[in-house]
Amino acid sequence: MFYDYVKIFVKGGDGGNGIVTFRREKYVPLGGPSGGDGGKGADVVFVADESLTTLVDFKYRQHYKASRGENGMRKNMQGKSGEPLIVKVPVGTLVRDAETGELLADIVEKNQRVVVARGGRGGRGNARFQSARNRAPEIAEKGEPGEERWLRLELKLLADAALVGLPNAGKSTIISRVSGSRPKIADYPFTTLHPNLGVVNLEPGMSFVLADIPGLIEGAAEGVGLGHRFLRHVERSRLLMQVIDMSGLGELSPWEEFCVIDKELALYRQDLAARRRILVANKMDMPEAAENLQEFKRRLAESGRDYLLFAVSALTGGGLRELMYQVFEILQTTPLPTLPDMVGDGEGKLTKVTAEPEFVIEQAEPGLWQVSGQKLEKLVMMTDWEHEESLRRLQNILTKIGLDAALREAGAQDGDLVQIAGREFDYAE
Repeated sequence: MFYDYVKIFVKGGDGGNGIVTFRREKYVPLGGPSGGDGGKGADVVFVADESLTTLVDFKYRQHYKASRGENGMRKNMQGKSGEPLIVKVPVGTLVRDAETGELLADIVEKNQRVVVARGGRGGRGNARFQSARNRAPEIAEKGEPGEERWLRLELKLLADAALVGLPNAGKSTIISRVSGSRPKIADYPFTTLHPNLGVVNLEPGMSFVLADIPGLIEGAAEGVGLGHRFLRHVERSRLLMQVIDMSGLGELSPWEEFCVIDKELALYRQDLAARRRILVANKMDMPEAAENLQEFKRRLAESGRDYLLFAVSALTGGGLRELMYQVFEILQTTPLPTLPDMVGDGEGKLTKVTAEPEFVIEQAEPGLWQVSGQKLEKLVMMTDWEHEESLRRLQNILTKIGLDAALREAGAQDGDLVQIAGREFDYAE
């Protein structure tokens, strides 16, 4: 089964906790603090693997959680950091934030590595809080939580050339003839429901990758049928090979077939219509094909279009060898397309760095206040609630950043509950 669209959850490992401990050697008076820092949590890392061709593995496992760092130890020993969680993905995978649609990564090279969820830093042990004013601190931090998010993975096939055309134009038969690909083939529309890749080997040192894109229909650019799902596989191809049924037995004439696909490519993305393209007149073994080809050439000349046109028969194999050699020659001078996905396309979002407020206060109900803010919530989660000195430090920080004053200004009264990162505090002026 070919899968080219999945949604998964990833979470970086939490950092290990710092600890509170003191030196206890017999001959070291006033030994001082010796609590070590926690280790860093593991990252979730995507690695491009050429042996993978679909996203099917993600259908069976949708949650990926990296290991946490080890806690700090006595004698200022730091905990061990977590080992990265390696997740293999096919070359050609787009990674987006599932909530915002923001493009996070475009994985296009073998062994390319992308960190999609960073592990949290380890919490500091009490040795890190020693100062001239506080020689025996009983403060330690818990590990920082790892990043977590839902991701949307989309696979775009990486092919040098792509066969496009209406259903039953003969694309699957062509790719089965010229490569090792063996797609399902029948004489009715929509036989191919999934893209197929094949390697065309002409002779030593002369090969290229050819994709058979499922048949497009009118309205594909607006998402009719599976239009968007199919069209996106065309975007990375350097050369488009538009296959046209010259038999005249379909609902549309060969010229109408050409116009439908031409229109859908332009509507989906303007640069696709301008992508280098050749026309493949297929089914030339049929009785009316030669006459239809002459009419098609006349209409093409009248339109002012300048496309290379090749007449072939996928059924008999006639003209296919010559066509493949021509395609190889054309590819030698055809550069890779510039992909707007690298900066965000119509489905994604361009991101802009803006200064976020340190916290946001909302009144959930009378007497209950909820405070949110990434840095603030992280600070609360990293506070060690077992040591009074750590709690005093947290209270001092909250006062310094103006949370007490902001709550008072918002209308908080003595005895009201304040919630931050799942913790509850009693408000008191």
